[in-house]
Amino acid sequence: MMRTALIAWDYPPSPSGLSTAAREIAESLVAQGCDVTVFSGDRAGVSVANGVRINGCEIPQQSRLGRLRSYAGLGHIAAPRRFRDAVLSAHAETPFDVVEATNWYAPAVLLAGRREFPLVTRNSTPASWSRESQMSPRNRFDAWAADALERRQANGSAALISNTDDHGRRITELYRLADDRIHETIGLSLSQAVLERASEATYPASEPPLRILFIGRAEPRKGFHELMDAITLVSRDVDAGTVPDFRVDLMGVPAEDMPDTLGESARGRIHALGRQPDAVMFDLYEAAHIVAAPSRYESFGLVYQEAIAFGRPILASADDPSARAFVGETGAGVLASTTSAEAIAAQLCELLVSDGLRTRLRSQALQAAGAFTRETLGRQTLAVYEQAVAKHDPRTGALRPATGTP
Repeated sequence: MMRTALIAWDYPPSPSGLSTAAREIAESLVAQGCDVTVFSGDRAGVSVANGVRINGCEIPQQSRLGRLRSYAGLGHIAAPRRFRDAVLSAHAETPFDVVEATNWYAPAVLLAGRREFPLVTRNSTPASWSRESQMSPRNRFDAWAADALERRQANGSAALISNTDDHGRRITELYRLADDRIHETIGLSLSQAVLERASEATYPASEPPLRILFIGRAEPRKGFHELMDAITLVSRDVDAGTVPDFRVDLMGVPAEDMPDTLGESARGRIHALGRQPDAVMFDLYEAAHIVAAPSRYESFGLVYQEAIAFGRPILASADDPSARAFVGETGAGVLASTTSAEAIAAQLCELLVSDGLRTRLRSQALQAAGAFTRETLGRQTLAVYEQAVAKHDPRTGALRPATGTP
């Protein structure tokens, strides 16, 4: 039985994409017969859920590491230090065969290249791809440190996993990875809870106000501000009587993140719900007529897969390769030509006006559902782990030569 450790910033019931991915990875590996321990930064204590042991690695705010977090640049070492100590302590009791971590802000950078076990890094969206373009000197230094740590963790990993081929290519370029790194493409699965709820979901009656759902953070990569500007444009068409009325539910966006540029008509149609548990997310998917996800880039696009499972027409952006593959090629939605307010508004108007279009997209979404399963996720992940163990030299922590000689 392979014993694995998975380092995660958070874990369910925490409502985030990274926590959902961590659960899918962990539980898919349990199904493959692995012994899995998750080290989660969002809690204290020890618990067990669905065969996964969860060790809390929360950093108290007034501790030395908690105070370190307030320093630009240096603060990014606090969590890796906490994770390193927790993993090594558990490893001393019962050794791990392999450790996996996300690339995002490099939580396992201090475990890269160690003799005890190989590290596998699974790439989500790098921190640098979600930043505002304008930053203070302090924040620029902080960002530089985060990027350097991500690159160091990636280059110290025995193997890497990316969600799509395009994602892997971009990661290789960004982190300047050497050719000797194992780097595989593995798509994430949807949770059993999502699949069960989606299988029971019917499409709501096409009566105004039609429901538009956005899930994510209010950041440039997600196309959030362009979507809000598009809502202002389309609200004018509603007021003019040329487009059916609608409302927008924003899950993951608190009220304080709403832009000041919103017109009064648009603001009255928008409901900023902040972070919500899975049960609320399921209700929102079920009530939605349209899922708006005009991201510039998604490493995988979990929201695309969830919307497809629920049979909800998707409004995405052609700027995102994952959207072109999972939304455009499957016919599960429409693509704005660019991530701009005008392009998004044009597609949104078409979706709101045409019941027939929404019906056709729903049918095609349901046909595309089920492409990614826990069985393939666990099996393919375990195969990467086995490659990493074989390539890892326990005497030095370095990688064995490509010939496989000791």
